[in-house]
Amino acid sequence: MAKVLLGFMGSGKTTIARKLDPDFVDMDALLEDRLGMPIARFFEEKGEVAFRQLEEEVLADLLKTDKVISTGGGIVISPRNRALLKQNPDNTYLKADFETLYQRISADEDNQRPLFLKNSKEGLATIFKERQVWYEEVATKVIDVSKLSPEEIIEELT
Repeated sequence: MAKVLLGFMGSGKTTIARKLDPDFVDMDALLEDRLGMPIARFFEEKGEVAFRQLEEEVLADLLKTDKVISTGGGIVISPRNRALLKQNPDNTYLKADFETLYQRISADEDNQRPLFLKNSKEGLATIFKERQVWYEEVATKVIDVSKLSPEEIIEELT
């Protein structure tokens, strides 16, 4: 059974996945390897529909493993992905309020996310609100990570 970490960008999915299992799967990195290019470029060249189709295939395969999986923040956009996730018994939503996430994303100079760069703060807040409903819909566990250290989050998960 896969252990899936869900949440908006900046929620700590990759950080927590790495601490849970050094051999974790970063879905965005895996997808970029398969695409042979950054996700943002694939979106521009082939479109979101083509990306979401590949994302669904990769998710379906990963859910058959016993890996710790750090998903991309947009994994819940696709109704098919949500249906796949609902069949998985271990989905943790790393939840935080928008202001906390925005501060984390803004401070992360090493990882300038395309969605962050292309949207205003208000635009990101709208995307966050839309996705939050979907994260909660597929989550089997929700952890408010707003004020927790990575070690405290791990403690909650184990």
